[in-house]
Amino acid sequence: MKIPEKPLDEEHRLSVLHALNILDTPAEERFDRVTRLARRLFDTPFSFVTLVDRERVWLKSAAGMNIQEGPRDLSFCGHAILGNDIFIIPDTTKDERFFDHPAVTDPPCIRFYAGVPLKYADGSKLGTLCIVDTKPRQLTDEDIGVMGDLAKIVERELIAVQLATLDDLTKLSNRRGFLALAKQSLNFCARQNIPASLVIIDLNAFKAINDNFGHAAGDRVLVAFAEQMKAIFRDSDVVARLGGDEFSVLLSGILSPQAPEIVERFRKSIAFYFAENMPEYSISFSVGIKTLDLYKGYSLEDLLEQADHLMYQNKTSNKK
Repeated sequence: MKIPEKPLDEEHRLSVLHALNILDTPAEERFDRVTRLARRLFDTPFSFVTLVDRERVWLKSAAGMNIQEGPRDLSFCGHAILGNDIFIIPDTTKDERFFDHPAVTDPPCIRFYAGVPLKYADGSKLGTLCIVDTKPRQLTDEDIGVMGDLAKIVERELIAVQLATLDDLTKLSNRRGFLALAKQSLNFCARQNIPASLVIIDLNAFKAINDNFGHAAGDRVLVAFAEQMKAIFRDSDVVARLGGDEFSVLLSGILSPQAPEIVERFRKSIAFYFAENMPEYSISFSVGIKTLDLYKGYSLEDLLEQADHLMYQNKTSNKK
């Protein structure tokens, strides 16, 4: 068995994949519809929409098999994303790369695989639309064309996923995107016994900027604030604009005493940035910080509500 190589653009490809906020999300009809159709058109027992993560292949849709993920080193799709065209294995038992693969020698005893790389707008290959059979077979040119057409449908849906989870103005995750990403991050923290803190940030007197300088100026402030959040917080932190002038950050691996210190450093960085670059605007913010209690369980919605309540208490006390 041959372990698939990594694409030359591996790190960029992964950053694009993770930015979609789609890994570990529930099944969706728009993807299941395509795999059901592929399975029926080609009369195969299995069809999948796969996304190739750093160490695993995760299945957004799996028609014919109850499976969610598998090791990337054992994946057929890891090979498929190395090329631009459909990747076909007519008979796995006669292919030196796969004849001794555990999924070939043992159930489900795969004999045929065909996977079309799923490309993002910039050409990054994120995963595949694939069909799998337990008997050898060939695809005609027409078959290959149909597979390509189905893959384009999946590609359009992947782009739609990102558009639905990004804030148009700041390009941060929106509330929907934050909920999806933060739930993934909190699940990981809970499994690994890693602390996490949720921070809600609300700009003070932002309405006055819109009233005094106009909404275009307010938009510039929001964009600049978001850019500073992206620059200052870590890549592993989940940063979002929840709406209006309210932002959030999920800090993973951060204990309760550390979170306020991080926020204060951010506050000083924001003050310095706006004093140097946009001195006409007076920018300050109120915060609410809630740390995840790993031993009591958690609900992201409850954490948001509690952090939001703390933020409003902070905002009210600052007005006195």
